[in-house]
Amino acid sequence: MENVNLYEFKSHFSEYARRVKEGETVILCERNVPIAEIRPISKKHRELRPAPGLYREQISVGEDFFNSDAEMAQDFSPTAD
Repeated sequence: MENVNLYEFKSHFSEYARRVKEGETVILCERNVPIAEIRPISKKHRELRPAPGLYREQISVGEDFFNSDAEMAQDFSPTAD
């Protein structure tokens, strides 16, 4: 764990990003007063999400799904008062 002032952090951002990626924690300071802790994200949060369209073949909607419902359309259309 290393304390780093803002100016140093901004000047060498890539180096600190690499160190965090390797597992190190960095304490970010402003005038030697800690303001933030930068640490790697746990592996649990790094898992990839399923690809879009994964259930494409398993889910279907009716033919009228995208047709406007007359009652709903009336609720959202401008009225002449």
